[in-house]
Order: sequence, then C-alpha cells, then structure tokens
Amino acid sequence: MPWTRAMDEKFEMLLAMMKEMKAGQEEMKAGQEEMKASQEEMKAGQEEMKAGLEKKMEAGQERMEQVQEEMKDLIRAGKEEMRTHVESQVKGIKDHVDGCIGRMEEEVQDVKGKIEEVQGEVHMKIEEVKSKVQEKMSDLERRLSGLETRPNNVPANPELMYFRPRVKPLTFDGLTSWTVFKTQFNVVSSTNGWTDFVKASQLVASLRGSAAEFLQGIPADKLTGLTTIEKALESRFGDSHLTQFYRTELKTRRQKPGESLQVLAADVE
Repeated sequence: MPWTRAMDEKFEMLLAMMKEMKAGQEEMKAGQEEMKASQEEMKAGQEEMKAGLEKKMEAGQERMEQVQEEMKDLIRAGKEEMRTHVESQVKGIKDHVDGCIGRMEEEVQDVKGKIEEVQGEVHMKIEEVKSKVQEKMSDLERRLSGLETRPNNVPANPELMYFRPRVKPLTFDGLTSWTVFKTQFNVVSSTNGWTDFVKASQLVASLRGSAAEFLQGIPADKLTGLTTIEKALESRFGDSHLTQFYRTELKTRRQKPGESLQVLAADVE
C-alpha cells in the first residue's frame, strides 16, 4: 500500500500527539516531584511543629510542676505560720487562765482564812454569852436564896408569910436565845413557886411562832413532862443547834456576782 500524504499528516499528527503526551507526562512528573517536595516540606514543618509543641509542652509541664512545688512550699509555710500563731495564742490563753486560777486560789484562801477567823469570833461570842448567862443565873439563884431563906430567930410576919410575888410569864418565839429564855423562865417559875407540872404547862403556853409549831412533833401525852419539853426545845433552839446553823451558813455562803471580797467578809462577819 503506497504511503500517501494523508498518512504522513496522520503520522506527524501522531508524533505531535506523542510529543505532547510525553511533554504532559514530563510536566506531570515534574508536578509529582514538586508535590512530593511540598509533602516533604510539609512533613518537615509538621515534625518541626511537633517538636516545638513537645518542647513547649515539656516547658509548660516543668513550669506547672515548679508552680505546684511553690504552692506546696507556700502551704507548708502557711501551715507552720498558722501553727506557730495558734500555739502562741494557746500559750497566751493558758498563761492568762493560770494567772486567773492563781488569783482565785489566793482569794479563796483569803476568804477561808477570814471565815475561820469569823468562826472563831462566833465561837468566842457564844462562849462569852454562855459565861454571862451562867453568871446571871448564879446571881439570880443567890438572890432567890436570899429572898426565900429567913433566919430562925426572926419572928414570922403574917404579911411576909402569905405574900409571894407573881411574875408575868415570858414568851419564846424561837428567834431569841433559848439559854437566856430558859434562865429567865427558871427565875420566874422559882419566884412564882411553880411545880414541875405547872412549869411544863406555863412553858407550853409561853411558846410562839416557830417554837410553838415545833411542839406539833411532840406527842400530846408528853406535853406535861417538863424534862421532855425542855430537851426537845434544847435540841432545836439550843446553843449547839445555833452553832451548827451558823457554821452551815458560813460554809454555804458564796460570793455574789460583782461582789467584792471585802463586802463578802463584812457580810460573813
């Protein structure tokens, strides 16, 4: 088959297309190389970025750990400072309390001393009253003996024989001294010439207030016995009962709020 011009044109066209295709492949290859270079560059950038991030993260972690240590140090220092402050405050309070307790103990000892002094004075006064009452009783008994005793060589006077003075009975309310009342009552009963039965009746009739109320504890059939009544009244209103009462009052007396020791001592006295 003869080679024609049309075939030449097609062949040239084919060569041109092959050249163009080859040029496209070269261009594509160059593009691929360029893309590969870009990928390598991007990968290098990523590696660099990753390394930078890791470095920054490590630096941040180190800084965070440093800050945590600093915070721990501050907390420890704060705790130590607080502990020192609290210990100082506690010591100050303890010293103040110890001082107050010491002063209170001194005041208590002072009050105890004054109470003991007052108790001694009360005891001395009670003994003094007893002594004076005994002296008065002895003096009254001597006077009564002088009035009732008449010499045998003196002629009897009818007016003196039948005359006997009458003294008004006394009263006892439990608030005055039983010893003094008993002495006076014995003098009156002796002057009036009462028998024990009459003395018992008069003694019961002379009682007032708490003393009369005290008789409710005595059986009715015992109210005619002078000794029974006197012993009962002695146990309730006698000096021994008053002494115990005063001692109880002194022991139970307490310092009132705002009351000074001087006022307490004066009140106790």
